[in-house]
Amino acid sequence: MTFVLYDVSAFALLSTIVAAVYALLHGLRLLRKSAASKLNNHLPPGPIGLPVVGCFPFLTKYPELTLDRWAKKFGPLYSMRLGDQLFVVVSDPHMVKDLVVTNGAVFSSRKEMYMKSQIIFVRRGITATPYDETWRKHRRLAAGFLTTKAVESYVPGLEREVVEMVKQLYICGGAGTLPINPQPHAGRTSLNNILTIAFGTRTDSIDHPLVAHWLKHSREFMNCTGPVSNLVDFVPFLRNFPGLTMINRGRRLHRGLVETCGGLINDIDRRMKAGEDVPDCMAKYLLSVKEEEQLDDLDIIFICCAFMIGGVETTAAIKQWFAAHIPAFPEIQARAHEELDRVVGRERLPTPDDEKGLPYIRAIVKEIEHVHNPFWLGTPHLSTEDFTYRGMFIPKNTVVILNTWTMHMDPNRYPEPEKFNPDRYLDDHLSNAESANLANAMERDHWMFGAGRRICPGIPLAEQEIFLAVSHLLWAFNMQQLPDEPIDLKEYDGLSGRSPVPFRIKMVPRDEHVTEVLGL
Repeated sequence: MTFVLYDVSAFALLSTIVAAVYALLHGLRLLRKSAASKLNNHLPPGPIGLPVVGCFPFLTKYPELTLDRWAKKFGPLYSMRLGDQLFVVVSDPHMVKDLVVTNGAVFSSRKEMYMKSQIIFVRRGITATPYDETWRKHRRLAAGFLTTKAVESYVPGLEREVVEMVKQLYICGGAGTLPINPQPHAGRTSLNNILTIAFGTRTDSIDHPLVAHWLKHSREFMNCTGPVSNLVDFVPFLRNFPGLTMINRGRRLHRGLVETCGGLINDIDRRMKAGEDVPDCMAKYLLSVKEEEQLDDLDIIFICCAFMIGGVETTAAIKQWFAAHIPAFPEIQARAHEELDRVVGRERLPTPDDEKGLPYIRAIVKEIEHVHNPFWLGTPHLSTEDFTYRGMFIPKNTVVILNTWTMHMDPNRYPEPEKFNPDRYLDDHLSNAESANLANAMERDHWMFGAGRRICPGIPLAEQEIFLAVSHLLWAFNMQQLPDEPIDLKEYDGLSGRSPVPFRIKMVPRDEHVTEVLGL
């Protein structure tokens, strides 16, 4: 009986809190509408949500389909509420450019999401912080490792890792006789590339404990921090219940990131103080400028963490989607083989210098990024001023999200957008970075890397890594589906950064040159 009375009391208390919060939100909504009407403007149209939680319950397992349906109903600029937060969803390239590029001074900040910014990154992390002096400093410190000159210096390491990946796929796949899941191999390659840049180290095999450990952390981060991953970001009173599963997950992840990255940084610090020769890397540099830049330990940890998560998740996912997708299209694979054999030959592996002569390989990469962009929503921006756009009022502190899935699936821009068709990019000779700067936003290749002042600074590194991986895999293997194990290209793993569900294929060496060139 005591338990029942306690349960009822708790429920009554919770109901009272809900009612009070709803009354407050309703009052705030009326105030905002009143302010908008005084300016003879109106909020963008949009769906009507439920009390307290807003539209959150309507964002089902596939939120992109709901947002796409609303874009068709309410237009390319519409509003919705998730809990206490007003969102404006932008689904048109011209509008994206108008808002986050042309008016970047207004739309370049970030909302300090409770889970991502406050719990996990403790108000650090380049992708999570507002557009302020801390963000500018952290971005400046990290961007030095992503310049064109820096990326050029990484190329030998990128080539080493992709050759290692091809060798391991050859060996673990029994030279094409055994089914293999290429996903962990792709993940390890991306991890090693970023580990080398950030910490001057790498894993020596796919069985190294750091591989599974970090890839698990990276995926958990994406699942906890996506734009619509959890209600606790938008219903503040839920934060008064510390036992909530999502909050506990965020705290565990914070501890895991501090222990993992902090351990690597502490080891570098110890070695530097002992006078050892430590390879140049981001952690070494940040430690050397710690006092000058007024950094604390958590600054260094989460600059490195954000770099690691962003650098691993994106490139690994694209390589995994490529490996899942290409076996289903033997005619596309054969055409890619022909181009590689004609331009590169069978006596050597592709190099970065070959990229301009391999337009079909480039087109395959861009089409994978178009059809399977890992980030179906861009990382949310935040307005820092009231703004009126095309007669619609966007209040200060509105979250603005780029609806990349709808833009990628626009039949006016991409005929038959869901069809895998590299030909649509065959005449596109621009890099992703060059494409992002086109005057006509409708001509941009895709929106995988975001836009405006918060665009991903690692585009050149990601492009180089992905090109090398795709060209090497196609040079070495004929990638084949297993007749009794069809690959599901519609399903995915992850709430924010998405990769394929686990799958197996056969990776058959194309000829005897593979073993000779790889030295196997």
